[in-house]
Amino acid sequence: MKLFYSPGACSIGIHVILEEIGKPFETQVVSTRDGSNKKPEYLAINPKAKVPALLRDDGTVLTEFPVIAWWLAKAHPMSNLISVQFEAEARTLEWMDYLCGTVHPQAFTRQFRPGNFAKDAEDEPRVIAQGKSLAEGYLGVIETGIAGQPWLLSSGYSVADAALFFITGWALGRGGMTLPPKLAAHHAAMLARPAVQRALKREAN
Repeated sequence: MKLFYSPGACSIGIHVILEEIGKPFETQVVSTRDGSNKKPEYLAINPKAKVPALLRDDGTVLTEFPVIAWWLAKAHPMSNLISVQFEAEARTLEWMDYLCGTVHPQAFTRQFRPGNFAKDAEDEPRVIAQGKSLAEGYLGVIETGIAGQPWLLSSGYSVADAALFFITGWALGRGGMTLPPKLAAHHAAMLARPAVQRALKREAN
């Protein structure tokens, strides 16, 4: 397998999941900051011009964080990254959809790439302020919804926690936010996991 990722992007969550699984994989940097994701070489792999993308051993490519995470967990059941219980699996997917489909673009893309939403350059401060306000609200929803200690689900650690990790990382880092107690405990627990440490070390090199 090969993971196409951009340092600092949401792809860190898939990187963590691959490290948790423990099977051999390669990585290739596709920087969204310098526009490498829009170059023909990468568009031939993922025409959506997004990261992450996962090249599987059969030569096919998967895109979209929730789908890649779900596939990795289901394809490697011994890793226990998604519950075998139907309801818990549904809740895992529910969290990933919210984190990747709502919190990511509405709260943080607005802050980090305001030009994607603003009418013009003068409108960008309004978009950034809106993103910050949305982020506060979304984090409050997540804080209230955490069912495990410290993990998102009462069924235990899952791929949904890897998705939450990139959100809390952005909030603490570029977002300059203070996490509420449960989210702070979750982020600390993630940083203590060897798989997370390996992924962060690899992306820092």
